[in-house]
Amino acid sequence: MNRLRELFPWSVIIIAFLLILFLPVSEHKVHLTTRILIFGLYAIAFNILFGMTGLLSLGSALFYGFGAYVTGMMTKSFGGDYFIYLLLFGAFSCFILAVPLGLLCLRLTDVYFTMLTFAFGQLAWGACIKLYYFTGGDDGIQGIPRMAILESTKSYYLFVFLVVFLSLIILWKISKSPFGQVLNGIRQNRNRITFLGLNVYKHQFLAFLISAFFTGLSGGLYSGLDGSIHPNMFFWTQSGSIILMVILGGINSFFGPLIGSIIFILLEDYIGKTTEYWPFFLGTIMLIIVILFPKGILGTISNFIKGFSSKREIGNGCHS
Repeated sequence: MNRLRELFPWSVIIIAFLLILFLPVSEHKVHLTTRILIFGLYAIAFNILFGMTGLLSLGSALFYGFGAYVTGMMTKSFGGDYFIYLLLFGAFSCFILAVPLGLLCLRLTDVYFTMLTFAFGQLAWGACIKLYYFTGGDDGIQGIPRMAILESTKSYYLFVFLVVFLSLIILWKISKSPFGQVLNGIRQNRNRITFLGLNVYKHQFLAFLISAFFTGLSGGLYSGLDGSIHPNMFFWTQSGSIILMVILGGINSFFGPLIGSIIFILLEDYIGKTTEYWPFFLGTIMLIIVILFPKGILGTISNFIKGFSSKREIGNGCHS
């Protein structure tokens, strides 16, 4: 029974996201679904820190933007035929960058960690704008090529789906491993983990590196989506949007951030086409959803199912 419960969400993801390849939908909808997959990976990678480890970073956009710029700039220099290799190179670059940043930031806790990651993210954003002749400044970099086999919207969508799906399997394995259980223990009570003889700092550091790698991977995927990158990928509002996606879906559920990214991006797209005041209406709707579902969409549904099952078991026990 537990095995079926584990396989069910994976089956839904495969069917739902692959079905679009066989439906007569517009290129815009395929593009939108590609964005959902990319931000879903970004949000789940971020939740390795936030939901599992209890570390709230306001600098996740640093790795998202860095992965996008490394992949995009090098692909434009070397050509689209090297896109896949440079995508991995961009992700590993974020991993390397996360080493000194993690060693420094994780010396602090709580709000001090949050503010230091925020500072590094804003520093990267400012540097990206100022280094005009290298990064393109406010204009960013346009015309990033892709491999010939990935030129069409649907072929790139399928490529993104495969990369994201494989990444989610890896992150799922990590979350269910003894390492992942320790991370959850750190979030709940770091002192207890220390008393058990486990190194809290080491586990947080590894979680920071893993999150940075997959965040950079999502940034690299986005650089190939529109063939362009821009400084706002580093800006703190990018980190804020991801936090909102995670909270919307549910921080205590592995697939919660993916659900949050679906809701956020679809609402953003629909409201953005409807009114020029879309930030106000989007913010209002997000506020209402967070108030109604304080544990996120999946968290609330999960609690409802558990409560219903418990009542049913109690009822059956009384009848017997």
